Amino acid sequence: MKVGIINVTGYSGIELARILSRHPEAEVTSVTGRSTVGQTLGDVFPHLSAVGLTITEEVTESVDVVFSALPHQASAERLAPFIDSGVKAIDISADYRLKDLDEYEEWYGPHPHPSHVEDAVYGLPELHRDEVAGARLVANPGCFPTPSILALAPVAAAGLIESDIIVDAKSGVSGAGRSVDIGFLFSEVNESVKAYKVGGHRHMPEIRQELGGLDGVGPVEVTFLPHLIPMTRGILASCYARLRVGESFSGPNGQARLIDLYRDYYDDHPFVHIADEPPSTKQTLGNNDCRIYPTVDQTTGRLIAVGCIDNLVKGAAGQAVQNMNIMFGMPEHLGLEELALYP
Repeated sequence: MKVGIINVTGYSGIELARILSRHPEAEVTSVTGRSTVGQTLGDVFPHLSAVGLTITEEVTESVDVVFSALPHQASAERLAPFIDSGVKAIDISADYRLKDLDEYEEWYGPHPHPSHVEDAVYGLPELHRDEVAGARLVANPGCFPTPSILALAPVAAAGLIESDIIVDAKSGVSGAGRSVDIGFLFSEVNESVKAYKVGGHRHMPEIRQELGGLDGVGPVEVTFLPHLIPMTRGILASCYARLRVGESFSGPNGQARLIDLYRDYYDDHPFVHIADEPPSTKQTLGNNDCRIYPTVDQTTGRLIAVGCIDNLVKGAAGQAVQNMNIMFGMPEHLGLEELALYP
């Protein structure tokens, strides 16, 4: 299977090249970049020298699937010819995640190719595996929505929580991409933590769309607040919701029932692991796992669900490869068996 990567020089594109270089059924045959055209991938990123490709302005080879790691709007523009010609496409930008075009335009501006939105499948395999299997265009989820949705989906689908949800999430600096910004310099972020986008973050509509689409919930209200943490990779999302009247998971037996509910929900999903204690970002560093710890505050009765991922793997490139595997009928875990790096 021949693969093209559009914008291999961003963090998601770099991670795609790394993962796909060891995929037993995939051959990366064409990679593009915007400022490094004509250079070999190994010259720009020595750790990818084994890939042995020259960065071009356009995808120069015929491919079976193309990944786009461009920013929103630019991604839809570059993917349009591939989509129209029937090449399977996986978009890591936000261009095809939101089904409501008015909401997309509120957060991202005018959509370059709205005619393709209806055909796109939201690529969270744990919720949409069957749809991904038949898709020609997959919208890879955002990094923050991935652990947030996965942390709440089991109780939401079971109708156990109220519609008012709070997500407090922390992310490493790589989530901001490779663009130069004084706010992400080492001296600015080291030994410091800060909240940002306090007035509203554009990943919030994804969380609201996907949780609200589950059978047990209906429309939800989401308060989402991200924080920047002085580390390179990782997202930890702490999610809070009120249990519906009459629902209780009190005491040790209640905790065991809650854990069983989560494990049953994700029983057939190889990359979600329900932990017996709160996870740390180290436990997902470099792999495609999402580790989740659900519990109930015994004082307030409020559900607390913590989700943890590597933002560049399960939050971007790894999940994109997981979607590719499903789209082509391959084992879901193929090329993604990497264990976490520790310490």
